[in-house]
Amino acid sequence: MNKIFAMVTCILIVSIMAAGCSGGSVKTYSDVGDTIEAAVNGEFVISLDSNPTTGYSWKASYEESEFELISDEYEQYETEQMMTGVGGTQYLRFKALKAGNFEITLDYQRSWEGEPAERMVFSVEVK
Repeated sequence: MNKIFAMVTCILIVSIMAAGCSGGSVKTYSDVGDTIEAAVNGEFVISLDSNPTTGYSWKASYEESEFELISDEYEQYETEQMMTGVGGTQYLRFKALKAGNFEITLDYQRSWEGEPAERMVFSVEVK
């Protein structure tokens, strides 16, 4: 009886630990034509081509009561040789703060220039 109890307890503990390790994945969006769908307090990522070696990067504009920018990271494309000036991908991770239909505007620009080289407006539906 003790062996069965110990085995059941062990299986239960392993199952609980495995369930705790499997967190939900965060969806990544890069197509401005797609509506981003998120839950309140849910997170999502917008990924866009970028090349900060030229001075350009994506700057996000949004209502701070609707979203929180969790992180803004850049990953350079891999090359066979060490090359400067190679582009990559910029990842902007957001947390949705309240329900509704909103927009996040992303401007690709140099910090010292007034007008962006490119502008993308993402529609976000938060449930």
